[in-house]
Amino acid sequence: MRTAVITVAHGRHQHLRRQLDGLAAGSHLPDLHVVVALADPDVPGIVAGDARRHVVAHDADPAALPLGQARNVGAAAALERGAELLVFLDVDCIPGRDLIGRYLDVAGRPQHGDALLCGPVTYLPPPGPHGYDLSALEVRPHPARPAPDDGDVLAGTDYTLFWSLSFAATARTWQRIGGFCELYRGYGGEDTDFGQCAAEAEVGLRWVGGAHAFHQHHPVSNPPVQHLDDIVANAAVFHRRWGWWPMGGWLEAFEARGLIERDAEGRPIRLSAPASAKSS
Repeated sequence: MRTAVITVAHGRHQHLRRQLDGLAAGSHLPDLHVVVALADPDVPGIVAGDARRHVVAHDADPAALPLGQARNVGAAAALERGAELLVFLDVDCIPGRDLIGRYLDVAGRPQHGDALLCGPVTYLPPPGPHGYDLSALEVRPHPARPAPDDGDVLAGTDYTLFWSLSFAATARTWQRIGGFCELYRGYGGEDTDFGQCAAEAEVGLRWVGGAHAFHQHHPVSNPPVQHLDDIVANAAVFHRRWGWWPMGGWLEAFEARGLIERDAEGRPIRLSAPASAKSS
């Protein structure tokens, strides 16, 4: 099965380099690695030197990156080059040694081949002065997602757990789902939307033990207040499409901080300043 890895890159150049190193050290090399340079002209120089790599430049507003659209662009480029299995890997993720092999193995089984395949993701601590030792990464899957034992496959029913850090789909399954909705801009919402599209298309969900990916450390805030406007706007897009509000934990945290208020229908309304600041 001709396999393509698809990565969307905007900045995070050292993370991308480590991903390339991880792919090169894998037990199975992909036939193709499509890297979508999303408003980032420096990406081609980073991935040069391997005939399997193909860069697609995709212009966008850096302040409102269309991540779902960029993944669709990468998938289209892979399919044009004959890919039969699409493996999506976030630029922050280093693939485990057996990630490609496990996705290939499960995609080739009749009972799983038409499903959406998701592997466990371990969040890494900050790297040491010489980066990460790729041969000694410790597997500690994120507790919010299923993590079957290596070699096992677990059928899932909760499509809200889908995330795009690491997943795979055959070309037929990808086309059946229809790709990512391209209405989302910036941070939040497009993964949950994709999961709902898969559920609506009656595509199965499988959690693939042993298809490990390792998410490299970068600074974050909780809740992600730097993405407040994106989350509010994308939540409204999602609600129009599916009739319920996603990212509920973040919206509740924003409301508690006085950054938004909710109307009678639950719609988040961006406030010009936190409530505490208004009352002072």
